[in-house]
Amino acid sequence: MKIYTKKGDSGTTQLIGGKRVPKNHIRIEAYGTIDELNSYIGLLRDHKIDENSITTLVEIQDRLFTIGALLANESNTKIKLPKLEEEDVELLESNIDKMNEVLPEMKSFVLPGGDKLVSYCHITRCVCRRSERLTTLLPTDTEQFELILKYLNRLSDYLFVLSRYITHLKDAKEIPWQPRK
Repeated sequence: MKIYTKKGDSGTTQLIGGKRVPKNHIRIEAYGTIDELNSYIGLLRDHKIDENSITTLVEIQDRLFTIGALLANESNTKIKLPKLEEEDVELLESNIDKMNEVLPEMKSFVLPGGDKLVSYCHITRCVCRRSERLTTLLPTDTEQFELILKYLNRLSDYLFVLSRYITHLKDAKEIPWQPRK
């Protein structure tokens, strides 16, 4: 299969179903940011962390491909696309709960950083939030719109708790934010 088709040379791209739109179309921005998020998740996965986190990150990457496909489908074509399930959100929640069991109670916001991998987690969380913001700009009749938003919201929570969990595993220093008075 050829990677290049030359069809996008004029600044357009094709959605699932065949419709061509400008590459700056909000739908392209939304699923393009999901792709960026997926790449950052891969970066996290490439570091030495516990096996459960790696397994969960691989699952998240699979779900992000599903979300990308759903967002690339503007016309609700007859093409059978993978689906998100409520269980996908529940997987994130159960992992958040497990990690929180070993973490100290959070009494304030924390400053991103303390270890390179922790910083990558925070950057990934920010990309996740951006993907969520962009997705909210799509029509609400986008297939599985509400579940996609729920998943992305919970994923950003997961990434925040993962950053704290990695801080704990690496015995790094977590710096609480103390606003000036």
